[in-house]
Amino acid sequence: MKKQQVDHVLRAAGRITGEKQFIIIGSQSLHGKHPDLADDIVRSAEVDLIAKRDASRTEWLNVIGQDSESHDQFGYYADPVDETTATLPKGWKGRLVNLPAGDTEGVRGLCLDPHDLAIAKYAAHREKDLIFTRELARRGIVSQERLLSLLDQTPVGEETRDRIRTYIAKDFSAGGTLSESSEQSASREQRRQTAKSSAFKEMKAIRAKSRENWLKLRRQQTAKSHEPGADSTGSRELDDAAKDAGKGADEDLPQ
Repeated sequence: MKKQQVDHVLRAAGRITGEKQFIIIGSQSLHGKHPDLADDIVRSAEVDLIAKRDASRTEWLNVIGQDSESHDQFGYYADPVDETTATLPKGWKGRLVNLPAGDTEGVRGLCLDPHDLAIAKYAAHREKDLIFTRELARRGIVSQERLLSLLDQTPVGEETRDRIRTYIAKDFSAGGTLSESSEQSASREQRRQTAKSSAFKEMKAIRAKSRENWLKLRRQQTAKSHEPGADSTGSRELDDAAKDAGKGADEDLPQ
């Protein structure tokens, strides 16, 4: 979703509920710090909202929720949630980020900090969540140190905490994997060049040996040609063979 589509949902949510502030806790909360983020990381069709002043009014948003007429018309929708929907680090409300101003008719969006959002996704542990966190790390939107610090402040069991640490480490080692892949590619190219050089040297040695044999035969043939009644045909054939010796050898080298 683009930010203007989030603005549209907020505008409609304000009209329906009379509320002027909504907390955005799903992936669309990235628009708080990154309003121009590429669509491929915020591609979900829903905006997870909580009415900040009167949370009970959040349910009213089902009228523009999933499978509603509005959803069918625009392709995106509001998803009314509550504070228990996501597992978040302590103090997350104090880190909320204001959605940049837009066409919302004065309705404000309060977005999760990207690091709090990432922790919630690690805790949810669905396949799409792990793809999302990997992208956050790859794009440099979150830092490993900050995630680990917030993880220590997240109300989860030790087993879950250890699992999340493992996934954080994996996400930030992806760059090393790319580097390792480049090194492997360079190593393959070096081996290929070495093999090519060896093949060239071997072919050169073969041609030198052929030349040596030809010169030996040439001397023998020359000696015979000076004998009374000798035929020069053999000498001409030998010259022709010499011209062809090693012909095309360079084309046979590995490319």
